[in-house]
Amino acid sequence: MQTTLPSRPIHVLSGGAAQGLVTQLAACFKARFQDGIAGTFGAVGTMKDSLIAGTPCDVVILTDALIAQLAAGGHLMAGSERKLGVVKTGVAVKTGENPVDVTTPDALKASLQAARAIYFPDPIKATAGIHVMKVIKQLGLESELQARLRPFPNGAAAMKAMAESQEIGLLGCTQITEILHSDGVDLVAALPKEFELATVYTAAVSARSVQPQAARGLVDMLIARDAEAMRLACGFEA
Repeated sequence: MQTTLPSRPIHVLSGGAAQGLVTQLAACFKARFQDGIAGTFGAVGTMKDSLIAGTPCDVVILTDALIAQLAAGGHLMAGSERKLGVVKTGVAVKTGENPVDVTTPDALKASLQAARAIYFPDPIKATAGIHVMKVIKQLGLESELQARLRPFPNGAAAMKAMAESQEIGLLGCTQITEILHSDGVDLVAALPKEFELATVYTAAVSARSVQPQAARGLVDMLIARDAEAMRLACGFEA
């Protein structure tokens, strides 16, 4: 009698920016490879540290700069890196609330000053969180807003907490992909050009992958031409 071995999930360590895209591709991936996806999504610095520490991983999706560091350190399969696209950082309000003006530095400053709280990702480990704090400092608002800053481990957690809050007049600031993937919040716009953060995200196969063929298959699906519309809808720009 032939025994069918159970499929094993592909382990993905990824910045929160790619959560929506990976989630949408999961069913198609399982149909093609008979493997599910076990994804861990969070601040890119935390995900990089997890990979280096030995957390099971087949595919890693991080900023292009961090992928380059991991490749140089021998943590990735040589030549497996593939760019997914550019992700910008934007501003969100709770669903149902009026959008705010963030089209210019002065307008952004006024909107931040008027907000009852600002929800954003980790200002030490997360790409967007680091940038948000930089913008706040450049606007001279660090002291004024200190008591109203609400940092979270990643952008998805920040948007979820903002959506669930009973307060009104809140602002969220994280990568556009995370805003679009979160229920209960709406994207207002990207940060004004003067404060724009456009981050290239790249996928690669971990050097420790126990299912390299399927891992390469997932990377190929992420960057495929027929997934272009999905990438755009999820907030990735070419």
